[in-house]
This record gives sequence, C-alpha cells and structure tokens, in this order.
Amino acid sequence: MTKIAVVPGSFDPITFGHLDIISRGASVFDEIHVVVLNNSTKKSLFTLEERMALISQVTSTLPNVKVDTFSGLLVEYAKSVNAHAIIRGLRAVSDFEYEMQITSMNRVLDKSIETFFIMTNNQYSFLSSSIVKEVAKYGGDISELVPKQVEDALKLKFDKS
Repeated sequence: MTKIAVVPGSFDPITFGHLDIISRGASVFDEIHVVVLNNSTKKSLFTLEERMALISQVTSTLPNVKVDTFSGLLVEYAKSVNAHAIIRGLRAVSDFEYEMQITSMNRVLDKSIETFFIMTNNQYSFLSSSIVKEVAKYGGDISELVPKQVEDALKLKFDKS
C-alpha cells in the first residue's frame, strides 16, 4: 500500500521552512501532495499559478512530490488522492492551538485521515511567508529565507509596484 500524505498551505511564497517540512515528509511517505489552498481570507501576492510554479521548481529534486491546488475541504482533497495523512508544520506553541482546532475538525469530517505534526528546524522557527514578503518589500536580504527562484520572483513583484 502506497503511503500518501498531503501538505496544505497558501505558500505565498514558499519558504525554506515550508521546504524543510515537505522534504522531511517526503522521506517518510511514498507520495506527497503539496496542495496550494486558495484562502479567501488572505490577499495573496502571487497568483495560484505562480505559487504552484514556484513550488514545482523548488521541489523538482524530490521525485515523490506532486503539486496541486484545491478549494474546498482538505479532507475531501485527501480522499480524492487516496491520502490517509495530512502533514502540518509547527513553528511554535502559538501554532499548536490553531492547528489542533483544524485537526479536530478534520477528525470529525473523516476519522480515517490522520494528521502528523512536524516541528520545523529551529533555524526556521520564526519564518513565515508574511515576514519574507515584508522584508522583500523593503529590499532586505531574504537569501537565507527562500530559494533563489522565490527571491527573484519577489524582487520582480516588488519592482513592479
């Protein structure tokens, strides 16, 4: 039986913290679906297509990673790809409370899908897409926070605005 997991997020943009969680998940599961969710409560800098393209580029060395998008309930997407696991990254205690609520709701919706929490490496515990965008917007050095492709894409976005 193939062990399939889903790594959901808005990935606006993908960071080294995200990549840490994805690559560690890819070493445990046979197949990882990185699912770009369109969060209607957030205003995205990158389009859905741009985010998917960036994720595809920076995960190209991980042959068991697939990139997809979905709007709706995550458990429905997981069922559609025969995934029995959701992987979520935790940076700090503050993440846990929110993630616990989501996980509990997902368990109500489908008890057969387990959630696995992966603690991010300490070097990424402060890192978020929002922080990266803020630093990039004002021309700060983000080379240790995101892959080169993402750094270049951010520079292009902020040069246009």
